[in-house]
Amino acid sequence: MAQNLLQLTGSLARAARALVGTSAADTAEAAGIGRHELRAFEKGGGDLTPDQTQSLRLALERFGAFFIADGVNRRGHGVRLKFSAEKARRVETWENEGGLSAEDDV
Repeated sequence: MAQNLLQLTGSLARAARALVGTSAADTAEAAGIGRHELRAFEKGGGDLTPDQTQSLRLALERFGAFFIADGVNRRGHGVRLKFSAEKARRVETWENEGGLSAEDDV
């Protein structure tokens, strides 16, 4: 899977944390690392072990980040928001409200 090829960098982690709107303390706690370790990693002044990096990535994904690996177009790695489970349930509810399914073109 291409997403596994993503190298989580400090700047990408910092962008993901800003995007999902979580604090350094909450993110570090969810990842099982120290807040100071996280901040140093984000600023490029510290390294995390591979296990810590994986834990950080999983924590950010639980908060709602979706990481994008550098693809065929070579535009670089990135991060965006994904739908939360609650939002996905709401969309499914809207889609299942009844009536005939048809094109949404207006």
